[in-house]
Amino acid sequence: MKLSKYLLVFIAFLPIFETIQAQEEELTAEQALKKENIKTQFDVVIKKSGRYQEYKVVKRVWLDKLKGNTIDSLKTLESKLNSSNQKIIAQQTSITNLEASLAKTNEDLSAVTEEKDNMTFLGMSFTKGSYKTMMWTIVGALLALLAFFVFKFKNSNSVTIQAKKALAETEAEFEDHRRRALEREQKVMRKLQDEINKQRKAGAK
Repeated sequence: MKLSKYLLVFIAFLPIFETIQAQEEELTAEQALKKENIKTQFDVVIKKSGRYQEYKVVKRVWLDKLKGNTIDSLKTLESKLNSSNQKIIAQQTSITNLEASLAKTNEDLSAVTEEKDNMTFLGMSFTKGSYKTMMWTIVGALLALLAFFVFKFKNSNSVTIQAKKALAETEAEFEDHRRRALEREQKVMRKLQDEINKQRKAGAK
């Protein structure tokens, strides 16, 4: 009698338990459709869906929600993909610009290195080695010319000194000769005057 009474109570409350269980399952599925990722949402919907023979019976509201979530996820992924593509394009452009800048820098560096290694003299370009060799050759030639001119100057100076000495000796000899000639002339003039005086005295007598 008691068993029948309990059985009747259980049978009476069974629909209520099923309804509560269904509400809990529905609430769990709705929560999953709001919070979980797409894979989990599919798993929950499939798990919570009813079964009819070999088919699954899915609530339309869950299916619509899952569809909307999937579309939103796809849009989000597409947006992220477009953003990533734009970043990739921007990075490729930046890389291209950097490569061009690097190539230009390398060209400038090569030009500076070449210019540093080369010297321009009289409109002609020489390497540093050639320029140094040429400059030392010019310096050597100038030193040789300087030595030659110093030698010639000393030689000419010696000749000049000897010429001045000879001129001084000649002038001294000429002065001595002039003085002696003047003395002779004076003696002759005195003798002539004496002779004139004698002739005058002889004529007066």
